[in-house]
Amino acid sequence: MVTFLPSRPGRLADVPSFIRGIGGAESNVVCGLAAAGLAVRWVSRVGVDGFGDHLVETIGGYGVDVSAVGRDPSRPTGVYFRTAGERGSDGHEVAYYRAGSAASAMSVADVDLSVVRAGRVLHLSGITAALSSECLELVRELMTPAPGRPLVSFDVNHRAGLWRDAEGPRVLLELARGADIVFVGEDEAEEAWGVTGGPAGIRAVLPEPGVLVVKQGGKGATAFVSAAAEWGPVAQFPAPLGGLQPASSMFVPALSVDVVATTGAGDAFAAGFLAATLRNLPLRDRLRHGHLWAAAVLTAPGDLAPPPCRAHADRLVALGDDVWGRLRLGPGWTQAETASEEVRTP
Repeated sequence: MVTFLPSRPGRLADVPSFIRGIGGAESNVVCGLAAAGLAVRWVSRVGVDGFGDHLVETIGGYGVDVSAVGRDPSRPTGVYFRTAGERGSDGHEVAYYRAGSAASAMSVADVDLSVVRAGRVLHLSGITAALSSECLELVRELMTPAPGRPLVSFDVNHRAGLWRDAEGPRVLLELARGADIVFVGEDEAEEAWGVTGGPAGIRAVLPEPGVLVVKQGGKGATAFVSAAAEWGPVAQFPAPLGGLQPASSMFVPALSVDVVATTGAGDAFAAGFLAATLRNLPLRDRLRHGHLWAAAVLTAPGDLAPPPCRAHADRLVALGDDVWGRLRLGPGWTQAETASEEVRTP
């Protein structure tokens, strides 16, 4: 959907103008992956309007294959406005205008499922499932175990305001239990499911996924790896989940960052983790890449920011724990030629 970012802080009622951008959990992830040079496809629907043109052209400009994006002549492209306040803060406001949008009408009948299933990894979000009963049916169909199903990555992305009834948390738990890789915030697990036992408590509620990543805000992230010998369709693609020690868990601290804005950081984390997963990197490195990609967005004003180049990110990921813990990243750090520029170790 199209995102309108405020030109200055304040209530939505007081902001005089907005800057147009793009937003959406899955599109944020796919743009990050494409910017890193990976072959990715975005499957969605937009209206036959100027905003739809803007989305397709902008996302395609990142190098994303947008050939499977449908155009709906009878429904508009979704938009939303937000304030400069951070999500969860008292001053944060979001106004969604996506009920009846082209994306909310996606269904099993009008999406080419073979195209969606053609990749090695299929990334889905709880936000799409919340848009309509047709979207929920589509997500359930894509997550159903079947021959040829790709590795399914699922970001819970609980947004209480999008669900039409109180069933949202239960549905999100059901969907997460059917995925191979799950991303969930410690705070949203408490909000949605009442889990207060930290990462271990969340794992107790979600023992099924082959990999569960619990994002813990500024503290870091904990990943759990299943003890199961086979994780659904993983045998078809041994590399993405290969090389991981079964029945293991790991915490990797986040980096110190000069934060500009937090919106989109969770999507960037998922993109970084998935990019490292496709490279079959060790679990610690997958988490560190997630933190680095999140830091790229945290130090930029919008929902998207170019990730660090692979060589730069790999140098930082390879640092010892003591140096990693002392890094501090500021705006522009992703463009630094070496880790000594805009990357400070106090």
